[in-house]
Amino acid sequence: MRVPSYLLRVRLDDRPGSLGSLAVALGSAGADILSLDVVERTSGYAIDDLVVDLPAGAMPDTLITAAEALDGIRVESIRPHTGLLEAHRELELIDHVAAAGDRAARLQVLVDEAPRVLRVGWCTVVRSAGAGLQRVAGSASAPETQPDSAPWLPLAAAQALDGTADWAPQLWRDMDTTLAAAPLGDPHTAVLLGRPGGPDFRPSEVARLGYLAGIVATILG
Repeated sequence: MRVPSYLLRVRLDDRPGSLGSLAVALGSAGADILSLDVVERTSGYAIDDLVVDLPAGAMPDTLITAAEALDGIRVESIRPHTGLLEAHRELELIDHVAAAGDRAARLQVLVDEAPRVLRVGWCTVVRSAGAGLQRVAGSASAPETQPDSAPWLPLAAAQALDGTADWAPQLWRDMDTTLAAAPLGDPHTAVLLGRPGGPDFRPSEVARLGYLAGIVATILG
């Protein structure tokens, strides 16, 4: 039986020993920590993503209980994790995009691999087409329901979007999908990320998306 993995996003008071205490607490709950990424660090606290394995049959709620029993630690989200663990995810994605054939193939590689790299549910590339919106490419996990318009285009820089706005399909809103987008080569074309159920995109994650989209745009020419 495959051991289930989970992606745990936690907010910790930025003080010595807090991460070690969290590791001990999760270990006591039966978790095996596979990786840790610092998502954001500001004055007073840090946001970390941890990928953990749980024994077969163990409930992920035990991770929340163990973590939040500690002072200064709050679990922002927990969701199944199925991606491979790789040390330099962005660089490998960029290499894969560059190695693909034509522009269409490169865009498909981008949307297929971005969810794993950026830890989101789905990714599409969209382009404004007159008063409407055209989906140029989408990951296998991207919802079939697409918005009819995108009032946030043209887009000058990467930003988090309001997933509760009227332009977002009702299905997206029902699933509490948080959204972020970045221009891809021109202000009328964008990489759009969706994270059903949250959490919200942190400024550091938006900046990371903008950086990645900028490099990919250069490759696309």
